[in-house]
Amino acid sequence: MKKKIRTAAQVKSLFDRLAADIRKTVKEPRADWVFVGIQRRGVPLARRLSALLAAPGGPAAVGTLDITFYRDDSQAVPLHPVVHDTELPFDVTGKTVFIVDDVLFTGRTVRCALDELMDFGRPRRVYLGVLIDRGHRELPIQADFVGEALRTDCDETIDVHLRETDGEDAVWRSGRPEKPASKRKTEVAR
Repeated sequence: MKKKIRTAAQVKSLFDRLAADIRKTVKEPRADWVFVGIQRRGVPLARRLSALLAAPGGPAAVGTLDITFYRDDSQAVPLHPVVHDTELPFDVTGKTVFIVDDVLFTGRTVRCALDELMDFGRPRRVYLGVLIDRGHRELPIQADFVGEALRTDCDETIDVHLRETDGEDAVWRSGRPEKPASKRKTEVAR
């Protein structure tokens, strides 16, 4: 069963919290900031963060990473995978890089993104920002900035929808087994 668990207004609040935490915490000069979105939904989130956290000189540069060929589960990748662009129109060396994604789960996607990012240079610092952290890590990776941490079961799916890719801002949960309705004992007034 698929259920909407966060509305557009709630997603905006999560996003605003994420941006406020970055603004409050990060001390590196904004002129050195770059945002890198993990394909697909990390890309519009990175663009939104760059615009929201724009320095007086304008928004930070935004790049994209497609981790398809860095995955460690190549047997699970289809024979003809859908590959998106990796575009880093800047040198990451010496920069403060914000890797951005929609959902953090096992940590494997982020590990792939770090591997790919390091192929492009040596950043001064790398931060990880995610809209939703759903737990269940398989690797020792934690986000520096989180919109919301959700308690989930491993067999559930958390889908972030964004207006740029899906036509709406929302968070959906699916795959959670339905619990049977509890049988209440009714007392008869005597």
